[in-house]
Amino acid sequence: MKKAYLTPETIDQQARGLLESVLPLRERHRWRFEPARAALLVLDMQRYFLDEGSHAYIPSARAILPRVKALVQAFSSRGRPVVFTRHLNTEEDAGQMAKWWRELITRESPLSELVPELVAIPARPLILEKGQYDAFYKTPLEELLRARGVEQVAISGVMTHLCCETTARAAFMRGFEVFFTIDGTATYNADFHRATLLNLAHGFALPVLVEELLAAFGLALA
Repeated sequence: MKKAYLTPETIDQQARGLLESVLPLRERHRWRFEPARAALLVLDMQRYFLDEGSHAYIPSARAILPRVKALVQAFSSRGRPVVFTRHLNTEEDAGQMAKWWRELITRESPLSELVPELVAIPARPLILEKGQYDAFYKTPLEELLRARGVEQVAISGVMTHLCCETTARAAFMRGFEVFFTIDGTATYNADFHRATLLNLAHGFALPVLVEELLAAFGLALA
């Protein structure tokens, strides 16, 4: 089930192929990404998913890390909001998560920590704790974004088809324009990833390459 469908060597080619597969759906919409109206959501980039020793390790996650880092730097340098989510659960708040998965991500676990390469970039990182796939569910995320005049969200992180997709749908339902990064999200295999892009492109979000968002800042992907 797990496969490194994105690697540092193949990510450009794979991402462009994924974009090509959803381009007809994307071209039906004329949203334009505008940094002055946007915030970046970086979902669950925790050691639980990025450390090879974890059973939940995502083989493709390390390939997207430089691109997510480039986005964090771009948004931060322009004073645009960057929100990191950290998924945490207790037996009391896990709900169906406790029944579905074989273990919970607890605060006490060292694997629950966010990877330092990302959170070290903003001067005062905004870290939002969540307990479900949806980053808006029982969190102050919507209020935080509204208070900063945000009308667009760019979504990055893990997993593409779980927390990232669910949060994209929730953002759309709350009136935000959603830009979903093709090469800034990762999950266990290409089938899950492709299915998310098709679903979102049809009804909720514009799939985009990281380089397209960076270009709006006047930046290029290194």
